[in-house]
Amino acid sequence: MTFRREETVWIPESDLEGMSVDTLAVRAGQIRTGQLEHSDAIFPTSSFVYGSAAQAAARFGGEEPGNIYSRFTNPTVQAFEGRIAAMEGGERAVATASGMSAILSTCMALLQSGDHVICSRGVFGTTNVLFQKYMARFGVETTFVSLTDMDEWQASVRPETRMLFIETPSNPLCEVADMAALGRLAHDNDALFVVDNCFCTPVLQRPLEQGADIVIHSATKYLDGQGRCVGGVVVGSEKMMEEIYGFLRSAGPTMSPFNAWVFQKGLETLPIRMRAHCDNALELALWLEQQPAVERVFYAGLQSHPQHELAKKQQTGFGGVLSFQLKGAREEAWSFIDGTRMISITANLGDVKTTITHPATTTHGRLSPEDKARAGITENLIRISVGIEAVEDLKTDLERGFQALRNASTDNV
Repeated sequence: MTFRREETVWIPESDLEGMSVDTLAVRAGQIRTGQLEHSDAIFPTSSFVYGSAAQAAARFGGEEPGNIYSRFTNPTVQAFEGRIAAMEGGERAVATASGMSAILSTCMALLQSGDHVICSRGVFGTTNVLFQKYMARFGVETTFVSLTDMDEWQASVRPETRMLFIETPSNPLCEVADMAALGRLAHDNDALFVVDNCFCTPVLQRPLEQGADIVIHSATKYLDGQGRCVGGVVVGSEKMMEEIYGFLRSAGPTMSPFNAWVFQKGLETLPIRMRAHCDNALELALWLEQQPAVERVFYAGLQSHPQHELAKKQQTGFGGVLSFQLKGAREEAWSFIDGTRMISITANLGDVKTTITHPATTTHGRLSPEDKARAGITENLIRISVGIEAVEDLKTDLERGFQALRNASTDNV
């Protein structure tokens, strides 16, 4: 029996003009096929067929739109790209194989030998390594500065500066950048302003509306939200995304259709998940501030945070990641982490399951001792990506960590 495409029923395209990010997360970007499916379709195919040799030539030559090869054209990936672009308020998005490949693709497409980048110190450790070690091999020099010190940013600008790159809030100290000020600085000097929006997602902040030219995500984190797949995405203007798309087509750091479909499903629940993450994280941060063994808590939702008011202005929530310093050093940090019995010891973040890690020996372990010190990555620092479990249960498990410290202290008497 042969099943044919449905050709007689016409479904009008959704009109999403002016809709909220909550609605866009569910509705934007869907590419409905002739089967008229309600859920998002998945196209796990490497290639596509043509009606004639002439049509194939027209597709490959760019004379006719359409799918060619899933390294750079796949309907499922395009649907994910359309949805996240709508949520961020960008003209176009380009999906990649990972968050790091999103950063690499942006740099390879838009920078050249002799260019200069200014990057905040408070970035993911591998981002630091990418700029400091690998982009340097291609003649791109990077200066690392304090995320929050505008004088340092200003003093680091050169005639050859082409990009300002930040994460805000930062990883793992949750520092918050003044995006409007950095955007002005970049544009006054003919440079691009690139923001890694991994911690907040478009639910909590939209950097393109605050001066950024490009927004980058590790889709692996909150966009998925359940620790299932690895991916990345870049959002910005049609012109810049076409350059990044060209690099992707040639170099191939491509998102798979299956991963794109999983990320689409993740986006549907992103707004309600982010609010639950924020609520739990703020309550835990306030609780941690009261613990005698805690030296300092880093979370922008706290009144004690130096950029609390700026975060309130730029963000609609404070995110699900916090970090804190214990009284002690590495031994105490490891003892605390090992004392927990529910929270997952893993370096991933953005999961509905709470995770805990020691940044100095995991996410930022490849940095030199000097770079760690400059970035504030101390041996007594612990990062928690707060999930959506019952917050009282999270406190119970963290209390096991504090009890492990008390037991160790008693044993050493």
